[in-house]
Amino acid sequence: MEYFVQQLINGLTLGAIYGLIAIGYTMVYGIIGMINFAHGEIFMIGAFTSLLTFLVLGAAGISWVPLALFLALAITMLLTPIYGWTLERVAYRPLRGSPRLAALITAIGMSIFLQNYVQLLQGARNKPMQPIIRGGFELMREGDFVVLLSYLQIFIILLTVGLMIVFTLIIHRTALGRAQRACEQDRGMAALVGINVDRTISLTFVMGAALASVAGFIFLINYGVIDFFIGFLAGIKAFTAAVLGGIGSLPGAMLGGFLIGLIEAFWSGYFTVEYKDVAAFGILVLVLIFRPTGLLGKPDIEKV
Repeated sequence: MEYFVQQLINGLTLGAIYGLIAIGYTMVYGIIGMINFAHGEIFMIGAFTSLLTFLVLGAAGISWVPLALFLALAITMLLTPIYGWTLERVAYRPLRGSPRLAALITAIGMSIFLQNYVQLLQGARNKPMQPIIRGGFELMREGDFVVLLSYLQIFIILLTVGLMIVFTLIIHRTALGRAQRACEQDRGMAALVGINVDRTISLTFVMGAALASVAGFIFLINYGVIDFFIGFLAGIKAFTAAVLGGIGSLPGAMLGGFLIGLIEAFWSGYFTVEYKDVAAFGILVLVLIFRPTGLLGKPDIEKV
């Protein structure tokens, strides 16, 4: 039981990262019907932005941990979305009326471009960072095995839940959220009733990039090492989470992220870590066989 609880905590922490990235995939797909495969690289850029911010704050003598975390998170969420906005404005908007295959190829190309862009700027070596948040609560003990809920894991889970509440309120209670839901249903009709579709789509990319930057921030402070390639596999896993939960559904994206994280944690803990990715993708296949729209997804209704 003690080992199970520890893996449960680890899986929820990892799932929070996947879920935050998955929301960006599902928001973009919900409005313009395309998969932004460069979104994983936005997550990677968010991690590098967080690392550089921590280095600058350390050089400036800001060592109080709560203040450093707040400033690093705020700066990361301000700077990283610029990449998301630029990506939509330069690479995707000119292709909006083109076949979906053109946008898909462009997204893959932008993913490769951003990887090499960061590699040239920061180098190919791993970038380590010392732990910032230490300590935690001892929940259970069995002999020498201790179930530990760290302060860092509490911070990550609370931050993820808080962001989910804020973004849910934005989508359901604000003019921007109404515009996003209108564009999701029918972009042409939304434009006819006065909604600025281009601006709504750009802001959707910005919101998705902001959440991906938070995921990069969490990844950095939790694992303490990053490189230019972390966005590729994390992006694939987050896309899997979005499909598992139901592409186009925000709660589904978060649920899928937590499920993928839990699958990986429990498979690594009870079986072999080499096949944790096989387990995650295998369960995705099984879910889609019996429920093709995902766990919380709704079937598309053809418009006549």
